[in-house]
Amino acid sequence: MTDFSDKALLPAGFSDVLAPDADFEALVLNRLLRCFSGHGYDRVEPPLIEFEDGLLTGIGAGLAEQTFRLMDPESQRLMAVRADITPQVARIAQARLAKAPRPLRLSYAGQVLRVRGSQLRPERQFTQVGAELIGAAGPAADAEVIAMAAGALIELGVADLSCDLGLPALVPAVSGDADPSLQAKLRQALDRKDAAAVAALKGAQLFAGLLDATGPAEAALNVLATLDLPQCVCGERDNLAAVAALLADMLPGVMITVDPVEHRGFEYHSGLSFTLFARGVRGELGRGG
Repeated sequence: MTDFSDKALLPAGFSDVLAPDADFEALVLNRLLRCFSGHGYDRVEPPLIEFEDGLLTGIGAGLAEQTFRLMDPESQRLMAVRADITPQVARIAQARLAKAPRPLRLSYAGQVLRVRGSQLRPERQFTQVGAELIGAAGPAADAEVIAMAAGALIELGVADLSCDLGLPALVPAVSGDADPSLQAKLRQALDRKDAAAVAALKGAQLFAGLLDATGPAEAALNVLATLDLPQCVCGERDNLAAVAALLADMLPGVMITVDPVEHRGFEYHSGLSFTLFARGVRGELGRGG
């Protein structure tokens, strides 16, 4: 007999999905897509692989370090395996659907592949399902997408849901032209939520205030409103407050929190971001912005 044990070994971060988990995953995916369709979101299906210079430009550039690459033997051009479907949907909206009336409401589902997993989520291949509202701006547009995502999870039976709102571009805008070494130390301290380390950095008093503006939305936004932020981000702060107020009415059973210094996982986001959590569940259930 041939010993297949070594040949059956999979790379770290990859696994076979067997019954009944495979059936359950398909059921959940289809229910999410039906929910998005019910809100007027049309499904699109981008390819798994694209040319590197197309996939990793624009908002896709922030995912370059997480992207696998390979040579196309036919065209002799470098290709990339998608690490996120959102940049592909942005390309479709900009090119294939350039003349379509705005706003566009598009949904999608498919496999993505990443170079590294995270401590909370070591998987490097997984199914991504989501929706994009393109060509609409303002608090109502942000709240629509967030409420739809949260509502879809609630329909699946997820309990004790919470939604964390953030502004990934806030810290870079506030730090401006600060010394790169100071910015690196500041970013590390903010990621750890280390108030003492932030306070010890020269000129970082404002960031200590941003750390205080973390927690339940009402209290956090009151603190955020007192901070002397640069004029260029005041509009984003006001939008954050407006979205939080809308979500409080749209999702009465969901806890709304604010974290103005969180940026991890939002490499290409320039406005408001959101992350969905549930009590007792490892890592986030969804994110976007």
